[in-house]
Amino acid sequence: MVMTAEPTTLTPEERAAMIEAVGEFTRTELEPHAQEWDQEKHFPRETIRRGGELGLGGIYVNQEHGGSGLARRDAVAIFEQLAQGDPAIAAYISIHNMVAYMIDTYGDDAQRAEWLPRLVPMETFGAYCLTEPGAGSDAAAITTSAIRDGDEYVITGVKQFISGGGEAGVYVVMARTGAPRQAREPNGSRGITAFIVPDGTPGLSFGPNEKKMGWNAQPTRQVIFDEVRVPASVVLGEIGQGFKIAMNGLNGGRLNIAACSLGGAQWALDRAVRYVHERFTFGEALAEKQSVVFTLADMAAELRAARALVRDAAIALDEKDPDAAAHCAMAKRFATDAGFRVANEALQLHGGYGYLQEYGIEKVVRDLRVHQILEGTNEIMRLIVGRHVLEGGN
Repeated sequence: MVMTAEPTTLTPEERAAMIEAVGEFTRTELEPHAQEWDQEKHFPRETIRRGGELGLGGIYVNQEHGGSGLARRDAVAIFEQLAQGDPAIAAYISIHNMVAYMIDTYGDDAQRAEWLPRLVPMETFGAYCLTEPGAGSDAAAITTSAIRDGDEYVITGVKQFISGGGEAGVYVVMARTGAPRQAREPNGSRGITAFIVPDGTPGLSFGPNEKKMGWNAQPTRQVIFDEVRVPASVVLGEIGQGFKIAMNGLNGGRLNIAACSLGGAQWALDRAVRYVHERFTFGEALAEKQSVVFTLADMAAELRAARALVRDAAIALDEKDPDAAAHCAMAKRFATDAGFRVANEALQLHGGYGYLQEYGIEKVVRDLRVHQILEGTNEIMRLIVGRHVLEGGN
């Protein structure tokens, strides 16, 4: 059964208070430690759990199930604010929320009762398992299998690039319960089912933490299923509904990652503005040079345009617009490209200092680069949008 409820509508005053509370958490709990976490590859479990006390673990989980029940238009504002403190941690909180959303929306009463009281306050972390070593952008090509054996399913396969792998208490796993996709069948998504797999289930193990360019503050591992036996009661939604569940989750995930790009880039732009006022060359401040002024103007314009696209896509998702998936893809493509460009320009404006760790700019550049790849590469986003346009969409 799919559970839906109208999101909570905030007054302008309530929204401002919410953003201020998240901003305070960002300034005091995330930003002062982001560099250290990145350098030490430290996953700040207790800090994230303190975010759970603010309601950050169930941002759009229904209020009747303990969540905040917020609209997506408010959620993207939260993720932008969090990313100004640490894009890597903001992105992990987004993934955690995707897991909570899936269980809240598609789970049965028993599944919600078991997991949401732990996920919403972030006492337990969630992880989302879709991508495989041989199935990234082509998600319908997954080969992880779930074979029925009496009242159980036996899951076998490997998931790749899983944020929170080894740290999460619960994994939402997409596995094939139907026949493998045939060459003449371009869409094999009907045979995919979602499962809720608790940590500690026999046969569940993890690869080493990946050595990455960025996002060092959150663990990324393979999640390995070696004949993992789970009861049929952990099927999320209906048999064969897994691909739909995965794609619906990704619509919101793409908006959140777009918002994280905005937050990280805005932080970098603010630092660049401060720096060009303080830095003098050839007898004048960098801020007096026309080329610098033009660069800052372009950076600000790109972020404002990206923010408008993200806002409009969030409204489309809230209003269940039939074109929402294309709007989310468009916003994700534009905002993550713009965010990376702005952060990279901020590094350039800092000159050699931008390349030093102590200024923090190079970390944001590294963190934002992966946003153009995950939740569907930006090439795939262009494919989604292009097909939508060819079909008469706008």
